[in-house]
Amino acid sequence: MGIIMWLVVGGVIGWLASVIMRADGQQGIILNIMVGIIGAFIGGLIFARGEINNAPLTITTFLVSLVGSIILLAIVNMVRRGSIR
Repeated sequence: MGIIMWLVVGGVIGWLASVIMRADGQQGIILNIMVGIIGAFIGGLIFARGEINNAPLTITTFLVSLVGSIILLAIVNMVRRGSIR
């Protein structure tokens, strides 16, 4: 059941991050899931000082994952266009 939650929450977080960053076009569900999961990893590394744990889903962990996803999309935008939107 844990992997299904990762996919669902990752998809929602990736979609929200792409809406906030006004990503070009439709990313698709697979890319949204990837952005959400990788963003959660990045957010965990930044805000947990490199310690990755198996914390339950709370508002705090959701926001950390969202911020990590936004950072990931900002980095992708910088590489692709040379500027952050």
